Amino acid sequence: MLNTPESNQEPLLLVIIRLLRWHKPEGRLILMIPALWAVFLAAAGKPPLPLVGVIILGTLATSAAGCVVNDLWDRDIDPQVERTRDRPLASRALSVKVGIVVGIIALACAAVLAFYLNPLSFWLSVAAVPVILLYPGAKRVFPVPQLVLSIAWGFAVLISWSAVTQSISTPTWLLWGATLLWTLGFDTVYAMSDREDDQRIGINSSALFFGKYAPTAIAIFFVGTIILLAEVGVLVHLHVAFWITLIIATLAWIWQSLRLRNPELPHPAYGEMFRQNVWIGFLILAGMISGSL
Repeated sequence: MLNTPESNQEPLLLVIIRLLRWHKPEGRLILMIPALWAVFLAAAGKPPLPLVGVIILGTLATSAAGCVVNDLWDRDIDPQVERTRDRPLASRALSVKVGIVVGIIALACAAVLAFYLNPLSFWLSVAAVPVILLYPGAKRVFPVPQLVLSIAWGFAVLISWSAVTQSISTPTWLLWGATLLWTLGFDTVYAMSDREDDQRIGINSSALFFGKYAPTAIAIFFVGTIILLAEVGVLVHLHVAFWITLIIATLAWIWQSLRLRNPELPHPAYGEMFRQNVWIGFLILAGMISGSL
Protein backbone atom coordinates (compact mmCIF):
# COMPACT_ATOMS: atom_id res chain seq x y z
CA MET A 1 0.00 0.00 0.00
CA LEU A 2 1.40 3.38 -0.97
CA ASN A 3 2.12 5.93 1.69
CA THR A 4 0.83 9.46 1.29
CA PRO A 5 3.32 12.24 2.06
CA GLU A 6 2.43 14.59 4.83
CA SER A 7 2.09 18.29 4.18
CA ASN A 8 5.66 19.54 4.08
CA GLN A 9 7.03 22.93 3.15
CA GLU A 10 10.41 21.50 2.19
CA PRO A 11 10.91 21.58 -1.61
CA LEU A 12 10.62 18.19 -3.30
CA LEU A 13 14.17 18.42 -4.66
CA LEU A 14 15.60 18.86 -1.16
CA VAL A 15 13.56 15.92 0.12
CA ILE A 16 14.94 13.74 -2.70
CA ILE A 17 18.47 14.93 -1.87
CA ARG A 18 17.89 13.75 1.69
CA LEU A 19 16.54 10.43 0.38
CA LEU A 20 19.74 9.96 -1.62
CA ARG A 21 21.82 11.09 1.43
CA TRP A 22 23.61 13.68 -0.70
CA HIS A 23 23.39 16.03 2.28
CA LYS A 24 25.64 13.50 4.09
CA PRO A 25 28.38 12.84 1.53
CA GLU A 26 30.52 10.61 3.78
CA GLY A 27 28.49 7.50 2.95
CA ARG A 28 28.76 8.20 -0.78
CA LEU A 29 32.49 8.90 -0.65
CA ILE A 30 33.33 5.81 1.37
CA LEU A 31 31.90 3.59 -1.40
CA MET A 32 33.90 5.52 -3.97
CA ILE A 33 37.21 4.95 -2.16
CA PRO A 34 37.70 1.18 -2.84
CA ALA A 35 36.71 1.74 -6.47
CA LEU A 36 39.37 4.44 -6.78
CA TRP A 37 41.92 2.29 -4.95
CA ALA A 38 41.35 -0.41 -7.56
CA VAL A 39 41.39 1.72 -10.69
CA PHE A 40 44.57 3.59 -9.72
CA LEU A 41 46.42 0.46 -8.61
CA ALA A 42 45.40 -1.51 -11.69
CA ALA A 43 46.58 1.34 -13.94
CA ALA A 44 49.85 1.93 -12.03
CA GLY A 45 48.64 5.35 -10.89
CA LYS A 46 47.62 6.60 -14.35
CA PRO A 47 44.11 5.41 -15.27
CA PRO A 48 42.27 7.01 -18.23
CA LEU A 49 40.42 10.06 -16.96
CA PRO A 50 37.14 9.13 -18.70
CA LEU A 51 37.20 5.79 -16.86
CA VAL A 52 37.80 7.54 -13.54
CA GLY A 53 34.82 9.76 -14.28
CA VAL A 54 32.61 6.76 -15.09
CA ILE A 55 33.64 5.05 -11.86
CA ILE A 56 32.98 8.16 -9.75
CA LEU A 57 29.55 8.70 -11.33
CA GLY A 58 28.82 4.99 -11.16
CA THR A 59 29.50 4.79 -7.43
CA LEU A 60 27.32 7.87 -6.85
CA ALA A 61 24.45 6.36 -8.85
CA THR A 62 24.84 2.94 -7.20
CA SER A 63 25.00 4.32 -3.68
CA ALA A 64 21.97 6.51 -4.42
CA ALA A 65 20.02 3.46 -5.55
CA GLY A 66 21.19 1.57 -2.47
CA CYS A 67 19.94 4.33 -0.17
CA VAL A 68 16.51 4.33 -1.79
CA VAL A 69 16.21 0.54 -1.68
CA ASN A 70 17.27 0.53 1.97
CA ASP A 71 14.72 3.18 2.91
CA LEU A 72 11.94 1.43 1.01
CA TRP A 73 12.67 -1.78 2.93
CA ASP A 74 12.90 0.08 6.25
CA ARG A 75 10.18 2.70 5.92
CA ASP A 76 8.20 1.16 8.80
CA ILE A 77 11.27 0.40 10.92
CA ASP A 78 13.16 3.69 10.58
CA PRO A 79 10.54 5.69 12.54
CA GLN A 80 11.41 3.55 15.57
CA VAL A 81 15.13 4.39 15.44
CA GLU A 82 16.36 7.72 16.74
CA ARG A 83 18.99 8.19 14.02
CA THR A 84 16.67 7.37 11.09
CA ARG A 85 13.21 8.57 12.06
CA ASP A 86 13.48 11.77 9.99
CA ARG A 87 14.35 10.04 6.73
CA PRO A 88 11.90 11.08 3.97
CA LEU A 89 10.13 7.72 3.59
CA ALA A 90 10.09 7.07 7.33
CA SER A 91 8.63 10.49 8.12
CA ARG A 92 6.21 10.24 5.17
CA ALA A 93 7.69 13.41 3.69
CA LEU A 94 7.92 11.41 0.47
CA SER A 95 5.59 8.76 -0.92
CA VAL A 96 6.62 5.20 -1.70
CA LYS A 97 5.68 5.83 -5.35
CA VAL A 98 8.15 8.71 -5.64
CA GLY A 99 10.80 6.67 -3.82
CA ILE A 100 10.41 3.81 -6.30
CA VAL A 101 10.70 6.20 -9.26
CA VAL A 102 13.85 7.80 -7.83
CA GLY A 103 15.37 4.37 -7.19
CA ILE A 104 14.64 3.23 -10.75
CA ILE A 105 16.22 6.41 -12.16
CA ALA A 106 19.36 5.88 -10.04
CA LEU A 107 19.66 2.25 -11.19
CA ALA A 108 19.10 3.31 -14.80
CA CYS A 109 21.91 5.87 -14.54
CA ALA A 110 24.23 3.19 -13.13
CA ALA A 111 23.23 0.83 -15.96
CA VAL A 112 23.98 3.41 -18.64
CA LEU A 113 27.43 3.99 -17.15
CA ALA A 114 28.06 0.23 -16.95
CA PHE A 115 27.72 -0.01 -20.74
CA TYR A 116 30.95 2.01 -20.99
CA LEU A 117 32.83 -0.86 -19.31
CA ASN A 118 34.30 -4.01 -20.85
CA PRO A 119 32.21 -7.23 -20.76
CA LEU A 120 33.77 -8.61 -17.56
CA SER A 121 33.26 -5.37 -15.66
CA PHE A 122 29.74 -5.03 -17.05
CA TRP A 123 28.67 -8.48 -15.87
CA LEU A 124 30.28 -7.91 -12.48
CA SER A 125 28.12 -4.77 -12.27
CA VAL A 126 25.06 -6.87 -13.07
CA ALA A 127 26.06 -9.43 -10.42
CA ALA A 128 26.29 -6.66 -7.81
CA VAL A 129 22.66 -5.58 -8.26
CA PRO A 130 21.00 -8.48 -6.35
CA VAL A 131 23.36 -7.96 -3.42
CA ILE A 132 22.48 -4.26 -3.30
CA LEU A 133 18.75 -4.99 -3.52
CA LEU A 134 18.78 -7.73 -0.88
CA TYR A 135 21.14 -6.16 1.67
CA PRO A 136 18.37 -4.30 3.57
CA GLY A 137 16.49 -7.57 4.01
CA ALA A 138 19.59 -9.29 5.41
CA LYS A 139 19.25 -7.48 8.74
CA ARG A 140 15.95 -9.30 9.27
CA VAL A 141 17.28 -12.83 8.77
CA PHE A 142 21.10 -12.81 8.87
CA PRO A 143 23.00 -12.26 12.13
CA VAL A 144 25.80 -10.19 10.52
CA PRO A 145 24.14 -8.11 7.76
CA GLN A 146 27.23 -5.90 7.58
CA LEU A 147 28.94 -8.83 5.85
CA VAL A 148 26.42 -8.58 3.01
CA LEU A 149 27.12 -4.85 2.77
CA SER A 150 30.85 -5.60 2.70
CA ILE A 151 30.39 -8.01 -0.21
CA ALA A 152 28.44 -5.30 -2.05
CA TRP A 153 31.29 -2.85 -1.35
CA GLY A 154 33.78 -5.43 -2.65
CA PHE A 155 32.19 -5.40 -6.08
CA ALA A 156 33.51 -1.85 -6.47
CA VAL A 157 37.04 -3.28 -6.39
CA LEU A 158 36.35 -6.12 -8.82
CA ILE A 159 34.50 -3.90 -11.29
CA SER A 160 37.05 -1.09 -11.24
CA TRP A 161 40.15 -3.28 -11.42
CA SER A 162 38.79 -5.37 -14.28
CA ALA A 163 37.73 -2.17 -16.07
CA VAL A 164 41.45 -1.42 -16.48
CA THR A 165 42.97 -4.88 -16.96
CA GLN A 166 39.99 -6.90 -18.27
CA SER A 167 40.98 -9.55 -15.73
CA ILE A 168 41.10 -10.29 -12.01
CA SER A 169 44.42 -11.24 -10.42
CA THR A 170 45.85 -12.01 -6.99
CA PRO A 171 46.29 -8.32 -6.01
CA THR A 172 42.65 -7.75 -6.98
CA TRP A 173 41.44 -10.40 -4.54
CA LEU A 174 43.74 -9.11 -1.80
CA LEU A 175 42.34 -5.60 -2.28
CA TRP A 176 38.83 -7.08 -2.30
CA GLY A 177 39.60 -8.78 1.02
CA ALA A 178 40.98 -5.56 2.48
CA THR A 179 37.83 -3.72 1.40
CA LEU A 180 35.63 -6.43 2.88
CA LEU A 181 37.38 -6.25 6.27
CA TRP A 182 37.60 -2.46 6.30
CA THR A 183 33.87 -2.22 5.56
CA LEU A 184 33.07 -4.72 8.32
CA GLY A 185 35.14 -2.57 10.65
CA PHE A 186 33.76 0.88 9.95
CA ASP A 187 30.16 -0.30 9.51
CA THR A 188 30.25 -2.17 12.81
CA VAL A 189 31.44 1.08 14.38
CA TYR A 190 28.46 2.82 12.74
CA ALA A 191 26.07 0.10 13.96
CA MET A 192 27.19 0.52 17.56
CA SER A 193 25.22 3.76 17.84
CA ASP A 194 21.96 1.90 17.04
CA ARG A 195 22.41 -1.11 19.33
CA GLU A 196 19.62 -0.26 21.76
CA ASP A 197 17.09 0.55 19.04
CA ASP A 198 18.03 -2.48 16.92
CA GLN A 199 17.72 -4.83 19.88
CA ARG A 200 14.35 -3.37 20.87
CA ILE A 201 12.79 -3.82 17.41
CA GLY A 202 14.52 -7.14 16.63
CA ILE A 203 16.92 -6.07 13.88
CA ASN A 204 20.25 -7.84 13.45
CA SER A 205 23.62 -6.09 13.26
CA SER A 206 27.27 -6.99 13.66
CA ALA A 207 27.41 -4.72 16.72
CA LEU A 208 24.75 -6.87 18.42
CA PHE A 209 26.24 -10.13 17.13
CA PHE A 210 29.66 -9.43 18.64
CA GLY A 211 28.16 -7.80 21.73
CA LYS A 212 30.76 -6.78 24.30
CA TYR A 213 33.46 -8.13 21.96
CA ALA A 214 32.53 -5.66 19.19
CA PRO A 215 35.58 -3.40 19.83
CA THR A 216 37.85 -6.45 19.64
CA ALA A 217 36.18 -7.64 16.42
CA ILE A 218 36.59 -4.18 14.89
CA ALA A 219 40.28 -4.15 15.84
CA ILE A 220 40.73 -7.56 14.19
CA PHE A 221 38.99 -6.33 11.03
CA PHE A 222 41.30 -3.32 10.88
CA VAL A 223 44.39 -5.49 11.46
CA GLY A 224 43.29 -7.74 8.60
CA THR A 225 42.78 -4.67 6.41
CA ILE A 226 46.32 -3.47 7.14
CA ILE A 227 47.88 -6.88 6.41
CA LEU A 228 46.05 -7.28 3.10
CA LEU A 229 46.80 -3.72 1.98
CA ALA A 230 50.46 -4.33 2.81
CA GLU A 231 50.44 -7.51 0.70
CA VAL A 232 48.92 -5.57 -2.19
CA GLY A 233 51.64 -2.94 -1.80
CA VAL A 234 54.34 -5.59 -2.02
CA LEU A 235 52.84 -7.36 -5.03
CA VAL A 236 52.33 -4.21 -7.10
CA HIS A 237 55.64 -2.70 -5.95
CA LEU A 238 54.35 0.47 -4.34
CA HIS A 239 56.96 2.98 -3.23
CA VAL A 240 57.60 4.67 0.11
CA ALA A 241 54.67 7.14 -0.06
CA PHE A 242 52.18 4.29 0.23
CA TRP A 243 53.91 2.82 3.25
CA ILE A 244 53.94 6.19 5.02
CA THR A 245 50.19 6.60 4.52
CA LEU A 246 49.54 3.01 5.61
CA ILE A 247 51.48 3.65 8.83
CA ILE A 248 49.42 6.78 9.50
CA ALA A 249 46.20 4.84 8.79
CA THR A 250 47.35 2.10 11.14
CA LEU A 251 47.88 4.62 13.94
CA ALA A 252 44.41 6.08 13.30
CA TRP A 253 42.79 2.64 13.45
CA ILE A 254 44.68 1.78 16.65
CA TRP A 255 43.40 5.00 18.21
CA GLN A 256 39.83 4.22 17.13
CA SER A 257 40.05 0.64 18.45
CA LEU A 258 41.27 1.85 21.85
CA ARG A 259 38.61 4.56 22.01
CA LEU A 260 35.85 2.04 21.27
CA ARG A 261 36.69 0.18 24.48
CA ASN A 262 35.22 3.05 26.48
CA PRO A 263 31.73 1.82 27.53
CA GLU A 264 30.64 5.41 28.18
CA LEU A 265 31.41 6.61 24.67
CA PRO A 266 28.66 9.06 23.57
CA HIS A 267 26.60 8.04 20.54
CA PRO A 268 27.84 10.87 18.26
CA ALA A 269 31.38 9.49 18.63
CA TYR A 270 30.50 6.45 16.51
CA GLY A 271 29.42 8.63 13.59
CA GLU A 272 32.53 10.72 14.05
CA MET A 273 34.77 7.64 13.76
CA PHE A 274 32.83 6.50 10.68
CA ARG A 275 33.55 9.87 9.04
CA GLN A 276 37.22 9.61 10.01
CA ASN A 277 37.41 6.42 7.97
CA VAL A 278 36.52 8.44 4.87
CA TRP A 279 39.65 10.55 5.36
CA ILE A 280 41.71 7.47 6.21
CA GLY A 281 40.57 5.89 2.93
CA PHE A 282 41.48 8.96 0.90
CA LEU A 283 44.84 9.17 2.65
CA ILE A 284 45.59 5.59 1.58
CA LEU A 285 44.41 6.44 -1.94
CA ALA A 286 46.89 9.33 -2.06
CA GLY A 287 49.61 6.95 -0.95
CA MET A 288 48.63 4.41 -3.62
CA ILE A 289 48.77 7.04 -6.36
CA SER A 290 52.06 8.54 -5.17
CA GLY A 291 53.54 5.11 -4.55
CA SER A 292 52.65 3.94 -8.07
CA LEU A 293 54.33 6.76 -9.96
